[in-house]
Amino acid sequence: MLLSDTLATAYRAISTHRMRSLLTMLGIIIGVGSVVLMVSVGRSFERYVLDQIEAFSSNLIEIYPTGFEKFGRTLDSLTYSDYEAVSRLSTVESVAPAIFVTEKVQYGTEEISPFIFGTSSNFFHNYGQKLASGRLLTEADEKSARSVAVLAHQTAIDLFGQRDPIGESIRVGSRSYTVVGVLESLGSALMQDMDTPVYIPFTTARAATGQKELSYMSMKSKGDIDLTIADINSLLRQRHGIVNPDGDPDKDDFRARSAEQAAEIVGQVTLGLTVFIGLIAGVSLVVGGIGIMNIMLVSVTERTKEIGLRKAVGARKHDILLQFLLESVTLTLLGGIIGIVGGAALGMLVAAVASKFIGTVPFVLSIPALIAAILMALVTGLVFGIYPAKKAAELSPMAAIRWN
Repeated sequence: MLLSDTLATAYRAISTHRMRSLLTMLGIIIGVGSVVLMVSVGRSFERYVLDQIEAFSSNLIEIYPTGFEKFGRTLDSLTYSDYEAVSRLSTVESVAPAIFVTEKVQYGTEEISPFIFGTSSNFFHNYGQKLASGRLLTEADEKSARSVAVLAHQTAIDLFGQRDPIGESIRVGSRSYTVVGVLESLGSALMQDMDTPVYIPFTTARAATGQKELSYMSMKSKGDIDLTIADINSLLRQRHGIVNPDGDPDKDDFRARSAEQAAEIVGQVTLGLTVFIGLIAGVSLVVGGIGIMNIMLVSVTERTKEIGLRKAVGARKHDILLQFLLESVTLTLLGGIIGIVGGAALGMLVAAVASKFIGTVPFVLSIPALIAAILMALVTGLVFGIYPAKKAAELSPMAAIRWN
């Protein structure tokens, strides 16, 4: 029997019962669609975070107290003298201390609650921030504890609209500050909006809040970033009296982390979550496969006479086996294709919606995931189609013809 005849027969059998075929494919559609959706969403958000990290210099390092990670731990483990000691390291290019100020910002009748950083001029250099107008904070501002402020792009718009903010006065808490600069738009970074903070001199923030410890430090490495982090760890452990020869991070009261390390952590977490969720979604493929086997067994029963007649006119066992396997595989492949299209469309929708809230999220469609989804659908069709196909192929021609 020609392969083309077998394919034509399989196609007719599927198209004759379109609704039943569609319902049979539903489990495969959901399974493959879920795999494609979960993997594409995972990869898209991974790309989003990595793009944000790469927007900074590759030699950016942040040091912060472990109290930010561990609820209940102290936040006062970083001191100004730590900052001065770190700034003297030969492997560090520039360091900026930072204090968080929790106050409202007002201009006229407008009032907002942005992040407020008390920091130095090196902060802008470390993060690659650029001026749109005016000037940045200077060493003179810090030494004299001047009441001046630099506004991020969106904050300037929120407070002043289309007016030029340079030279205008704003209130941060109970104190008045003169706006001396506005930054260019930087977008989001590490799930934080970088276009909303307000920056004031470190010494001014320290005097206003009475805070002696640092919220964190940012810096740029001169060369090998791993060597710089090793120097920082050694210095701060010595200064804080921490005995940690094995480098156990749980023993430290601080963290020194680079953008590259953050990228690696994000990649590992995203990969783990994507694989886990993808495996869960793959369970529905098994359910879909069981549904296909069930329908194919029903189909064998319904077409017993047809099978007998085909055998009586010369069809061999492998022709019947091939026909029913082709029907099973066709159902799973069609379901797989529909699932891929649907999963990809939903993934694009999720990326588009997320972009409205957290900045541009690029849609990433994983080619390996598509190949894996198709192979999973194909294998499902073969595995769950073999038993019904074998049962059909082993029917006796005379017994099948007499079947009622």
